[in-house]
Amino acid sequence: MTARHRQSPTPEQAQYRILLLALIAIFIVGFIIFRGFGSDDGASVGAEETTTTTSPDGGSEPGDSSTTTSGGSGDGATTTTTADSGGGVDLPPLQEVSFEQVFDGFRQPNGIGAPVGDNRLFVQQRVGVIRILDESRQMLDPAFLDITDRVLAGGIEQGLLGMAFHPDYANNRRFFVYYTDKGGNRQLSEFTASVSDPNVALPDSEKVLFEYPQPEGHTDIRHYAGNVAFGPDGYLWVSLGDGADSRDQGQDPNTPYAAILRLDVDNGDPYAIPADNPFVSGGGMDEVWAYGLRNPWRFAIDPVERLIYIADVGHADQEEVNVESIDQGGYNFGWSDVEGTRCFHVQDCDPEAYDTPVLTYSHEEGLSITGGFVYRGDEIPELHGTYFYSDWVRQWIRGFKYVDGTVTEEKDWTDELGGPVGSITSFGLDGQGELYAVTHEGGVFKLTATR
Repeated sequence: MTARHRQSPTPEQAQYRILLLALIAIFIVGFIIFRGFGSDDGASVGAEETTTTTSPDGGSEPGDSSTTTSGGSGDGATTTTTADSGGGVDLPPLQEVSFEQVFDGFRQPNGIGAPVGDNRLFVQQRVGVIRILDESRQMLDPAFLDITDRVLAGGIEQGLLGMAFHPDYANNRRFFVYYTDKGGNRQLSEFTASVSDPNVALPDSEKVLFEYPQPEGHTDIRHYAGNVAFGPDGYLWVSLGDGADSRDQGQDPNTPYAAILRLDVDNGDPYAIPADNPFVSGGGMDEVWAYGLRNPWRFAIDPVERLIYIADVGHADQEEVNVESIDQGGYNFGWSDVEGTRCFHVQDCDPEAYDTPVLTYSHEEGLSITGGFVYRGDEIPELHGTYFYSDWVRQWIRGFKYVDGTVTEEKDWTDELGGPVGSITSFGLDGQGELYAVTHEGGVFKLTATR
């Protein structure tokens, strides 16, 4: 048997093979480059242009939404919106947002919140009880705190009105509540949670920080306000209404009424005065940070922009939202010389002489504002910077953004969120910064997204 030998290619064949291999290599490289423009979520292939929303100071905020536009001739080009969750993970395009009910059956809840990083939800009931919803949003027994034996909740504006968890709650277990006591006094108290059972607080640990009766000139058992919250400065901020004594209290910074107080609860006995409070050198009560408010039922501090949003319940005609820097103080919001943007008790006033609201609405639109929060959560970064608020009577939900001293993007969110959901008594944030609301009817709702 003779061996079969392969013939050597001619010069023309060799050149042809080299050319063929070069073409194959060019095709493979081109295909890889072409695939590089594709998106993992199935977005159209093409040249991309990405823009990032910037904060008012020109910096890019973590978690801001970005718009990705696919290239093309302009005919039939597709646009998809993606978002960064804040952890560097792109989220699918936002389809819709809603207020999803996560629990029902509370008795007149009027507050909701959680310590930073905590997976539980703490729901405050006006009668004097705080209950816990666990991570699966099931209610735990017994109650976290039950002080019905010392809370007066006879009028709709009386009761357990506010709660706030210390920024270092995970270590010191300290939290603060504001309520009307059996004598009708407004009282700020500190409590401590149990070491052995973190789902139970110690009623006997109460430490009273202040106690103020209704002012002597009051005409009703109303206007207690009652919001308490910690700011990024580490101080405790507290709102007090005018005690239904508007003529004597609204324009007097020497009283705690009709004001926002700012306290250092980590020093002093029972607290200390922050050295940069506006009236520590005179002109007003040391604790007072701002005054001229009627019934600031709910306020919120946006730590990103260091702004306080104060929703003040109106009297005859206007509801209002005030927005100011927390790095200053001494603001006079005008009540009762003015209501909103119009003269009230002083007929020939100059509204511009006071710190005027950034937004008002008339009593043709609503009758009692419930202030909310600026959304900064990770789940819906497209809504970052939106301040949500509601009207307790008309039950709508609205929002706006406050950019460079101007209200922008005003919107009625009621229908889009699946509302109205009821009479919202309070908004709140969970331990991860997601937005919730509670209604007078007993429901708990979470702002959620469908993607």
